[in-house]
Amino acid sequence: MDKLIKYRQVIQTLLSKYAEGSILGGEIESETVFDVVSDRYLLVDLGWKGQRRIYACLIHLEIREGKIWIQRNQTDRSLTEDLLARDVVKEDIVLGLQPPEVRQYTGLGIG
Repeated sequence: MDKLIKYRQVIQTLLSKYAEGSILGGEIESETVFDVVSDRYLLVDLGWKGQRRIYACLIHLEIREGKIWIQRNQTDRSLTEDLLARDVVKEDIVLGLQPPEVRQYTGLGIG
């Protein structure tokens, strides 16, 4: 299977699974956003908790030049570990949420 197709499937499956497992109070739902043209993938929470509007981007992933970039992770889950468990090679995972000068020390891709 082509690596790009595989990585798209891995990300979509992973985020869909995260969205199913989210239990939030009020009228809040977890929603996935998949832009396969630009290869941007989001998990957002939105809705209402009483009179308070909730909108939060919990996870933002991108595929750039054949690598999965973790741009945001506001969960207690290790996206890196979940990606590695799904046979994504560590050199293809970039912590975009870390400064470029720090990435060389992560043991992952540097972008």
